[in-house]
Amino acid sequence: MPGRCRGGTEAERARALRAAVSGLRHALARHPVELPDRAVAEEELAALAAMAAESEPEPARLRGALLLVLGALGSVSALAEPLAELNAAISRFGPPPGRR
Repeated sequence: MPGRCRGGTEAERARALRAAVSGLRHALARHPVELPDRAVAEEELAALAAMAAESEPEPARLRGALLLVLGALGSVSALAEPLAELNAAISRFGPPPGRR
């Protein structure tokens, strides 16, 4: 079926990714504690937002950005839910390499 792929249509996947990036950005903006790697996370979230605007973002690039965001913010329990939503949105683009 054209336009249909793992995790929904391309438009559905992109919409889910944009929503997850936006949700995490808002949660991060509301987080009152200064985080040493906040700038790294914000930079990668900007990259993810740009990738979501592409017609077919590369899953490997999405996963690389996700790993950097998780490394920067993964220990912050207040951000666990939006991080999980971002992970789920990126998972819709395909499994990690070696897990087909």
